[in-house]
Amino acid sequence: MHFYRPLCPLAAITFDLDDTLYDNRPVIRKTTAESHAALQAWHPAMQDFSVAAYQEIRDRLLEEEPDIYHDVTEWRRRAVVRAMETRGLTPGQATSGAAEVMSVFARWRSEVQVPAETHTTLAVLAQHFPLVAITNGNAEPARLGLESYFQFVLRAGPDGRAKPCDDMYRVAVQRLGLTPSQILHVGDDLTTDVAGAVRCGMQACWINLRSGNLLKIADSRLLPTLEITQLASLTALV
Repeated sequence: MHFYRPLCPLAAITFDLDDTLYDNRPVIRKTTAESHAALQAWHPAMQDFSVAAYQEIRDRLLEEEPDIYHDVTEWRRRAVVRAMETRGLTPGQATSGAAEVMSVFARWRSEVQVPAETHTTLAVLAQHFPLVAITNGNAEPARLGLESYFQFVLRAGPDGRAKPCDDMYRVAVQRLGLTPSQILHVGDDLTTDVAGAVRCGMQACWINLRSGNLLKIADSRLLPTLEITQLASLTALV
């Protein structure tokens, strides 16, 4: 545990989910493959629809509607609808097909191996602080076996713009009834988690799981309050 700023008294802790509480990389690879296979299987017209073609549609949607970035689930659903329409499917067929593809996506998105260390650490911390999850992604803590640790979960899209925008941080502050400086946000991303939280007035903990050097990483814009290399270190704050 390395401190870059003095740690003020804590009254709550908020957590990023993906790549902070578990390794999300294999999950995304598997989920992407399975959901694209479902896209291709849904209708004969989609059988040879490539990943590259789908990505082009996603990129074009983002260019047309930059704010769609803040709701990754809706962005994906809309891209599937458009992909099907480009192959001649009716709007009704495309909407139904997208619902099926998104159900496959949701299933595999929650096939996460949560480390025992995560459960143990959150269980200890939850006895002393209210815990909140703040995520830009679409993982569902209830399906991951994590819901019981959190007072509530904030998700980009339904609960505001994606981090590092301050929408969800401010919602957390308001719902907890605290000042920003009383809350420590924990996350792996130096931009969305550290810089976003610090700019909102919260304290920030960077979990450095890949031996990064804070002074040499390009997206290191604001110093966190502290840096840890394993989640269990947070129990020292109790």
